[in-house]
Amino acid sequence: MSFIVDPRAEAYAEEHTSPDGELFERLAAETREKTTAPQMMVGRLEGRFLGVLVASLRARRVLELGTFTGYSSISMALALPAGGRVISCDVNEETTAIARRYAEEAGVSDLIDYRLGPGLETIAQLDGPFDLVFIDADKPNYINYYEATLPLLADRGLIVVDNTLWSGRVVDEEDGEDTTQAIRALNDHVSQDARVENVLLTVRDGMNLVWRA
Repeated sequence: MSFIVDPRAEAYAEEHTSPDGELFERLAAETREKTTAPQMMVGRLEGRFLGVLVASLRARRVLELGTFTGYSSISMALALPAGGRVISCDVNEETTAIARRYAEEAGVSDLIDYRLGPGLETIAQLDGPFDLVFIDADKPNYINYYEATLPLLADRGLIVVDNTLWSGRVVDEEDGEDTTQAIRALNDHVSQDARVENVLLTVRDGMNLVWRA
């Protein structure tokens, strides 16, 4: 997958963003070495952005759908206020094990509650409110995740949906691939939902930020 920003501009932005440190560099390297889809990792720009959102919202309760190898959950956990917690959900035990190991090393393992199992089943077991919800899991379920988490969102909370420009394919009328259609459907659904307001950002692969109207 290629992102929508010119690679040179992306590299320039990373070079001019505060570094995450050696632990994240090793996490990124291991992700590239041991996973078949390392592009799923959020990376420095998006990790920093998520951390800023947590800090700005003073988010004490964060829900993440899609742990992968833990870059995003650790980034958010490091920005939590005292007493804050991240619940991170995934179905892949092997990548979650990598996330757990790096969270331990980062000193935030006690701040992240990892849940293994289908996301919708996990959500059904949770009580709100959540100050921040980060959706970065299987794209065909995006609308289902959105509808399941919106009732759990705090009044001043924020839902962030990742990959919502899908390498620019959402604007290619000839692209009828299932995932592309699922992401288009989510973006249309949000923009037509009178319960919320949103902004669709051109950050990396697109991030749709949604809050209560």
